[in-house]
Amino acid sequence: MEKIIKAAVDRGASDLHIKAGDVFRARIHGKLVGLTKQALTADQTRAIALHLMTSEDDKARIDTITDFDCSWEAAGIGRFRVNIMKQRGTFMIVMRVIPLEVPTFDRLGLPPVLARVAQAERGMVLVTGVTGSGKSSTMAALINYINQNQNRHILTLENPIEFLHKDINSAVTQREIGSDTTDFKMGLRAALRQDPDVIMIGELRDAETIDTAMKAAETGHLLISTLHTPDAQSTILRIMAMFPPEEQEVVRIRLAESLHAVVSQRLLKKREGNGRAVAAEILIVTPAVRDMIADGKRIGEIRDYIEAGREQYGMQTFDQHLADLVRSKEVMFETAMAASTNPSDFELKLRMFGRLSQSVQSAQIEEQVKAADQPASGGDGMLLDGIQSGGLDFLGS
Repeated sequence: MEKIIKAAVDRGASDLHIKAGDVFRARIHGKLVGLTKQALTADQTRAIALHLMTSEDDKARIDTITDFDCSWEAAGIGRFRVNIMKQRGTFMIVMRVIPLEVPTFDRLGLPPVLARVAQAERGMVLVTGVTGSGKSSTMAALINYINQNQNRHILTLENPIEFLHKDINSAVTQREIGSDTTDFKMGLRAALRQDPDVIMIGELRDAETIDTAMKAAETGHLLISTLHTPDAQSTILRIMAMFPPEEQEVVRIRLAESLHAVVSQRLLKKREGNGRAVAAEILIVTPAVRDMIADGKRIGEIRDYIEAGREQYGMQTFDQHLADLVRSKEVMFETAMAASTNPSDFELKLRMFGRLSQSVQSAQIEEQVKAADQPASGGDGMLLDGIQSGGLDFLGS
């Protein structure tokens, strides 16, 4: 099992899927591909689940588990966030690869304005996006920047702990839900009595947690967390919608005062096919944005304000960043247009201002010609053959 996992990680896998009745699969550059010939049996999948669980108490109750989160680390392979679940009466395991090295803004391809965001004394910084869009990596980069450049007490609440932060210029306290504290709500309430300067919460899941998070920001803490929302504007609306209608006006005013920034992310396939590029929408909450949020009827103006505030505040919309990625030839125009907020407007703006240059169009044609010349057995098939020829198709023995 560990040889297969290592082979997948070496080839850039972000996730591994292990399921009874199916082969090992890995998500490589956004695509789910098979790694082995033999399908796993129910007993093999159960044995792998036991191997990944570190607590003897958890192992003893494995047959009663329906959903279970933990982390797993192996020397020479890496660190993983693990989810063990039941499906059709048998086990399935999804493993998310966590790099051993804590990422930086440059390495992730994030805009430098995030360094200014991380320097805030107080307020909420929300990192949003769909599952698998790199939110955890961006939060880790924010924590890493604070840790390297400031003298603060950073407290994290995670389920499970992902990136391991060393104490550099700051003191970092990392608490895992289940083993170090009961749940996010209890851990966050307790955090306010533990002298933190910065609090990081894995996810804002409900109204009670959001209410406590806003209290933390209101009382002088910098709070960093995530939400599953596609962009900055919908993040504000989602938070308000989590509360009963009679409370939403008060919540909106509190949010206007406590929100500091929203970073929304999408991952796109790179032009050369190896790896993915991040496209980010950045909202910095200025006095004008606070007025828009507090008003309620003006929240729809936020996207236009972000676009207009790029030069002055370092903000950017998805479409502005996507245009940059096309101009730098990091992603294909078609890929960027499919990921844009308004594809027809995105294409029109690029063409109107001459930003879809002849050189970019020529590069697109060249890429299409290359793709047409590729044999059908290339790409993922080569990966599968490479792993199998390395002697890794041994699960049936």
